[in-house]
Amino acid sequence: MRKKDTQQRSEPAAQTPGTNEALPRASRASAADGAPIRVATVEDDAVCLQALAHAVETAPGLSMVWMAANRREALSLLPRQPLDVLLVDLGLPDGSGLDVITAARQTWPDCAVMVSTIFGDETHVLRAIEAGAMGYVLKDLSAQELVAEIRSLHAGGSPINPMVARKLLLRHTVQAAPVEAVAAPASVPLVSPSAREAETLRLVSRGYTVDEVASALGVSPHTVQTFVRRIYTKLQVNSRAEAVREGARHGWLSED
Repeated sequence: MRKKDTQQRSEPAAQTPGTNEALPRASRASAADGAPIRVATVEDDAVCLQALAHAVETAPGLSMVWMAANRREALSLLPRQPLDVLLVDLGLPDGSGLDVITAARQTWPDCAVMVSTIFGDETHVLRAIEAGAMGYVLKDLSAQELVAEIRSLHAGGSPINPMVARKLLLRHTVQAAPVEAVAAPASVPLVSPSAREAETLRLVSRGYTVDEVASALGVSPHTVQTFVRRIYTKLQVNSRAEAVREGARHGWLSED
């Protein structure tokens, strides 16, 4: 028995294709917990990369499938196996992370992509959303906080940095006024939100996660996700950023 244990521990760690870094072990979630959330990341900062890898490795129910340090490597690894969540930095040494986002959405449509970057300006945010990103956070988060956002994204949320959300909100609120004056009447009447749905959207616009909204409203995360789906349906949108923009345009974020 001891000999067998020794042999098992001496097995070499799997290597990430195209790198010399050892691939982090799969999470320690038991079979009873179901399949782990399959995570990959594209990050050229070695310190950030290793911190996130360690956080994912030690988090129950998560598994780091692969890590890439540049655009070329990410595009090479992307088709090899399905992913649940992909984290992408936009400023890569050999090109833009937007190319990786677009490729990920085409290769694995069910994969949720989240940007983790230093760029918080409107241009980068809007281009990332247009490419298919479902979340957008800045690099002021710790690795543990980023893991929490990964869980939120996989659960159906759309994590977005509060400062970024506010910029989008202000930008589209200002632009909405002249557009509304000349816009043709909508072909489908807009269904007003319930009080809980409106409060959910207000909290989402401030950057709250699904769990934080649930705590603030005194309901379960599942109920919050139901509210979010109803909001998306009523506004005819597909992302948190679109919901905040359209909600602001229709006056849903007002607290009166």
